[in-house]
Formats: sequence, structure tokens, C-alpha cells
Amino acid sequence: MALPLLQYKPTTQNHRVSSFGIADQSPDTPYIYRTEDVSSFTDIQNIIWASYRQVFSEHEILRFNRQITLESQLKNGSLSVRDFIRGLAQSEAFYRLVVSVNNNYRLVDITLKRLLGRSAYNKEEEIAWSIVIGTKGFAGFVDALVDSEEYNQNFGDNTVPYQRKRMEGRPYNLVTPRYGEDFQETAGTATTDWRIILEKLYTAKEKTKRLKEGDPGKYAEMAASLSDKGNYAQNISSFDIDYMNAVPYRGIR
Repeated sequence: MALPLLQYKPTTQNHRVSSFGIADQSPDTPYIYRTEDVSSFTDIQNIIWASYRQVFSEHEILRFNRQITLESQLKNGSLSVRDFIRGLAQSEAFYRLVVSVNNNYRLVDITLKRLLGRSAYNKEEEIAWSIVIGTKGFAGFVDALVDSEEYNQNFGDNTVPYQRKRMEGRPYNLVTPRYGEDFQETAGTATTDWRIILEKLYTAKEKTKRLKEGDPGKYAEMAASLSDKGNYAQNISSFDIDYMNAVPYRGIR
């Protein structure tokens, strides 16, 4: 039996702030693609590519990753935009590009950005949805998001998901699933050089770098370089100083 979704508290974010109308718009305000506005073949093509940009990100839109069957079903009206988005997120290409290279917590945040147009509220929400991935699988997680009340209220059956509310920082559909440290060696993108690691752990130079500011140990090398000979005052009597020759004469002799 699947575990129920854990409770988490929404935090105040841009998409939960009421709109200011025209004053809330900017050049970065996303264009909303919906089937109600389709009047030509070009319009339906725009919806398809907007869906790819939102789900796959612009970095991953390749001919190799296209889902031709889903595109055909959307064009002939046998598939809604909601189910087209569902199909893209549950495709083998998305699993290979996004799911397989991320841990569950980061996968939750990326998928929320792609399907609900917002980032995770907090760590509690990431944990709650990661449990859903662990019990129902990623396909079950996608179904839970696409069939949720939040998705229904904001996008419904006919609207392509988009980043909700004000643009702040990097657009969500440009957040790429880069390899984390826990996947780099597995994917062959990085190898461990143990000589460098041992050098960072045990050499005197690296140990000094790890000392806190103000620690006397950081100045041991500088102190050792100073001369141990003191610079004491010379024992000279005032009677031994020739003042007449030491001070420049400014008059005429």
C-alpha cells in the first residue's frame, strides 16, 4: 500500500502573490500557449515546441528526443495538452536525460519547475514527493502532479505549463539536470586523483589554509622568517657627534 503524501507548509513565493495586472508584466513575462487560441497548423506546432521547451528544456530539444506518436495524437485532437505534457515527462528520453542523472530531492525540484511552473517550497516538500517517487515510481509522481488540483487550477487540460508569476533569476525551463558529484564518476565525467586529495589533507600549505582567521598557526612561517637579532639603540654619547659637520651650513662661510 502506497504511503500518503506527507504534509508540508507552502511558503510565500512569487506565484502565490496576487497579480498587479499590466504593472506586473515585463519583457520576460512568458507567453501562454493554449489550444483555445489555435487557428492554424502553425499554432498547434507552436504549442508542441512550447511543450518541449518547458518539459525538456531548450538544451535538450533534439530530433532524437522527439515523441512523434504523441505529437500526432495532439495534432488530430485525440490527446489533450495535459496528457501530452504527461507523455513527455514519462518518456524514455526524459528519464534518460533528467531522471537517471539526479537524486530524488533535486529531481523533485526540477520536475516541479517543469510541470507546475514553480520551485519546491522547502525541504519538507522535496522529502514528501521523494517518498512518492520511492513508492509509486517516477511515472506515479508525474501522474500525481499532472492530476493535482494545483495543476488543474493553473493550467487545466489545454494550457502548456509556464513559469508562474514574475521572472526572478534564471528561467525554470533553462535549469538543466547537470551531473551532481554523486553521478560524475559513474557517468565517467570525472575521475578521482587521490594524490590531489592526499595533498589537500596532509600538506602543511593546505593545513594552513584550513586554519581560522586569527589563528597564530597561520603566521608561524612569517614569524620564523624574522631575524632573531634585536635592533637595539646604539650606545653613542652626544660628545662624540660632530654637529657642525653633520648639519648642512646654509650661510656664507
